[in-house]
Amino acid sequence: MTTPDDEPGPYDGKFGPAEVRDPVIRRELKRATAWAMVAVAVLLVWQLAQALLLILAGIVFASLLDGGTKLLRPIIPFSRALRLLVVVVLIIGGLAGVGWLAGIEIANQAEQLRITLTDQFERLLAMLDELGMTPGGTELTQIIRDVLGSVGSLTSALGSAVSGIATLFLIMVIGLFIAIDPNLYDRGIQWMLPRGTRPEFRKTTQRMSKTLQRLLAGRVLGMVFEGFITWLGLTIAGVPMALLLGILAGLLAFIPNIGAFITGVLMVAVGLSASPELGFYAFLVYLVVQTFDGYVVIPMVAKQTVDLPPALTLSAQILFAALFGIIGLALADPIVAMIKAALERRSEHNDEEEEAAQRRAAEEGATPTDPG
Repeated sequence: MTTPDDEPGPYDGKFGPAEVRDPVIRRELKRATAWAMVAVAVLLVWQLAQALLLILAGIVFASLLDGGTKLLRPIIPFSRALRLLVVVVLIIGGLAGVGWLAGIEIANQAEQLRITLTDQFERLLAMLDELGMTPGGTELTQIIRDVLGSVGSLTSALGSAVSGIATLFLIMVIGLFIAIDPNLYDRGIQWMLPRGTRPEFRKTTQRMSKTLQRLLAGRVLGMVFEGFITWLGLTIAGVPMALLLGILAGLLAFIPNIGAFITGVLMVAVGLSASPELGFYAFLVYLVVQTFDGYVVIPMVAKQTVDLPPALTLSAQILFAALFGIIGLALADPIVAMIKAALERRSEHNDEEEEAAQRRAAEEGATPTDPG
C-alpha cells in the first residue's frame, strides 16, 4: 500500500543545482553559446571550403544558363524549358565542335607547348646561373627546375586530368539542376528564414543574380574577343601554336589581371622559342590586345555589366587563391560582385527604412490633436 510520501510532489519552483540563477550570467552564457556556434560554423565552412566552392561554381554556371535563357526570350517566348535546352545544346555543341575540328592539333600543340616552356625555363635558369643571381647554387636551381618540370607536366595533362573533368562535370550538373527551376531553391531558402526577412531576402537575391549574370556576360564577351584576336594576331605574325595560345588566352580572360599576365608570359615564351623576332611580335600582339581590351572593351562592358575596382579584384584573387587554390582564384570575381550587390541592396534598404520612418514621423506630427 502506497503512502503520500511515495508519490512525487509538485514542482516547487526553486532553482535546481544545474540552473544559473543570476540573470546577468545567464545572458552572458547565451551570448557565449551563440559565439561558440558561430566558431563551429566557421570551422565547418573552412573544412568544407572546397565542397562549398564547388557548389558555388555550380550556382555561377546556373546563373550563366539562366542568363542565356533570358537572352533567347524574344526568340522563344513560350517555353523556358525549351530555351534552356537550346542553351545547353549550344554550349555542348560548341565544346564538341572545337574538340572535333581542332582536337588533334590542340593535343599536339599542348605537348609542344610543354616542351617549349620547359626549354625556355631551362635557358632562363642557365642565364641566371651565369649572372650569379641564384644564391643557392646548383641545389636551388635543381629544385626550381623540378618545380617548373611539374608545371610542364601539369600543362601536358591539362586535357586528360580525371579529377578536373569530374569537377567540371559536377559543376555543370549542379548548375543544370538549379537552372531547371531556380525558384524552387530560392523558396526553400526563404522558408528557413523568418517571415519578416523574406521579402528583403528575395530582393537581395534578385539583385545578386542580375549582377552575376551581367558580370558573366561581360566575361564571356571578353573571353571570345581576346581568344579570337590573339589567335588572329599570332597567326598573322607567324608565331607557333597560335590556335592553342588563342584558346588559352580566351580561357584565362575569365580571370582578370592574373590571367592576362599568364597569357603574356606564355605568348612571349613561345615566340622566343622560334626566334627573337617572333618573341617581339608575340609581345606586340599581347600589348595591342590587352591595350584595346583594357581601354575599349572593358570600359564598354563595365558600363552595361559590373564595374569592379581593379585593386579590389586583384586583392580578392590573391586572397582566394592563397586560401582555396585555383577554384578560389576563378570564383574570386563573382564572389566579390555578389557581395558588392548585397551590400548595395542593404544600403538601399536602410535608406528606405529611414525615409519611411521620417514619413511616419511627419504624418504623426501633422495629425491634429483631439480638442476633447
